[in-house]
Amino acid sequence: MGIQMSDGSMRKNILSPSILAADFSVLGEQIREAEAAGAAYLHIDVMDGVFVPSISFGMPVVKSIRRITGMVFDVHLMIVGPERYIKEFAQCGADSITFHLEAAEDAEDLIEQIHGLGCRAGMSIKPQTPVEAVRKYLKHLDMLLVMTVEPGFGGQQYIPESTERIRQIRQMAEELRTDLDIQVDGGITRENVRTVLDAGANVIVAGSAVFKGNITENIHALTAQF
Repeated sequence: MGIQMSDGSMRKNILSPSILAADFSVLGEQIREAEAAGAAYLHIDVMDGVFVPSISFGMPVVKSIRRITGMVFDVHLMIVGPERYIKEFAQCGADSITFHLEAAEDAEDLIEQIHGLGCRAGMSIKPQTPVEAVRKYLKHLDMLLVMTVEPGFGGQQYIPESTERIRQIRQMAEELRTDLDIQVDGGITRENVRTVLDAGANVIVAGSAVFKGNITENIHALTAQF
């Protein structure tokens, strides 16, 4: 499962279910089901009510679920001053930490700090941020997250203009000869997952499309298109 790169190698496609859409009364059970169904990553949206309107969860949730699964913890910080908390999230079990370019005072230093903690470094951009703004960081990043809705709420519809943004970033990465993961988050469904994969994304965040209904069936339906 994956797409062929210009050098002939394959880039693996990965599903990262977002627990923002899970039922927290049975969160552990739903995480275990998602893992058993084949999801390798778990997307963890941390919202502070300042950078985005909503408030979600923080370190205690990450620490508690770390004990029940070996999935890759894909932590997405939608917070102001992300540099304040990256050490704590790494200590709680984050494997990959993504911050927003729009919230970072010194993005290059933040990338270095995340790598220094032994985590993969990701950067995210909102739908209105020009894709050209990320070019100078791509060679230093492990992943670039393209928000395909306005961040802050689950259940929104995919913004169609995102497809071209994904394509442009994949082209930048290939020009720079960097093996960059491109993640998409927001409004991803069975009906449009192939569109973002074809545009160049390879890490797919899905919340409602995984956790609403039969989790196992939903994951199989999504990954069948990988």
